[in-house]
Amino acid sequence: MKKFLALIRIEFKRIFSNGVLMAIFFGAPVLYGFLFGYVYQQAKVVDLPIVIVDQDRSPMSDKIIDAFQDNEGLFVEDIRYTAGNIIEEMPVKQYAAVITLPNDFEAKLLQKKHPEVRVDLNMANILNANTASKNIQSVLMTLNAGIEIEGLKKQGMHPEQAVSSYESFKINFNKLYNSTGNYVTFMLPGLLAGIMQQIIFLGMALVFSRDFEDGYFGKLVGKSNNALYHILLKSTPFLLMLPIMWIGVSMFLPFFSVDASIFNTPMIILASLLTIASMYIGMLFSIAIPSQLKATELLMVISTPAFVLSGFTWPTMAIPTAISNVAQYIPLTQFLAGFRKVAFYGGDMSSISTEVNMLILISVVAFVSMVGLLQLKIYLFKKKSKAKILTSEG
Repeated sequence: MKKFLALIRIEFKRIFSNGVLMAIFFGAPVLYGFLFGYVYQQAKVVDLPIVIVDQDRSPMSDKIIDAFQDNEGLFVEDIRYTAGNIIEEMPVKQYAAVITLPNDFEAKLLQKKHPEVRVDLNMANILNANTASKNIQSVLMTLNAGIEIEGLKKQGMHPEQAVSSYESFKINFNKLYNSTGNYVTFMLPGLLAGIMQQIIFLGMALVFSRDFEDGYFGKLVGKSNNALYHILLKSTPFLLMLPIMWIGVSMFLPFFSVDASIFNTPMIILASLLTIASMYIGMLFSIAIPSQLKATELLMVISTPAFVLSGFTWPTMAIPTAISNVAQYIPLTQFLAGFRKVAFYGGDMSSISTEVNMLILISVVAFVSMVGLLQLKIYLFKKKSKAKILTSEG
């Protein structure tokens, strides 16, 4: 035990002697946590710039313009009477939409000729386009309903009857789980989990590959021939540090007022399994590839698209089956699927059994592969060492 503890102290020294690793391992979650939190702090998209081309210049078009100016999601950046060359302005202004009220709009409206309001949406940014479209439709549909009801009232219909005649039925939307559409609540948890997987991959990618490069592996083999001994030795420092990292990262959610239930047993189990699975995968690459740079690069190939492939923001049913199937073996995919069930839907252990079982399977496969490969490398190293001794003696 004394020998093992002495080696643990050396491991900590080797870890903390790598300034780049320490900066990324401890700095990245804090830096990116604040960065992403403040990026999405506004919680929803507002003040999208639009242009209104008022070719009618009538009291009705003025009323429509006023309605758009009162909408918090839209900002009427310009009101003009001819379109001009908006295409040339787009690279600089980047209007979310251009709304055109045609000539004789009010006159045709009064004559029940159903004039058309043209809306040109800028689809370069889908999020902005969808938000702008929703707000524009809300304004125009409200005005449309009001105009229809006023027309019925002018025909002598009682106001209540006019409303009921226009509305065949009522629609009541009840928004559940992030009812305000808060973008921090939507994005921040997934981004933080992705960062944690990435720093675990990065840290574990160096544990054995560094030993292979600087010759320290030979000294460790001299202490023990057992692969499990070495894996425990390399894992212990990270098993002590990572819970502290998880606690720190989890504090970003209440700090940015994210309404999610995360301090419970199912979430602790999910975070623990994500940590273990990511550690084993990282160590497996570190053993298989005796180069710090190459091991890190290959793990980043897995980690970089993990958030996109996880289905957290883009539904998995819209991802090609072959790609979706591969993504199921990335720990982050299972963690985020389980996270949403627990944090937002209030699920318990039974609701995340599929994700838990998959994370356990990933961990077991990576662990068995890691142990087998490391034991083989120890055997080959010992064999090579003996051959050198025999050669030197001969």
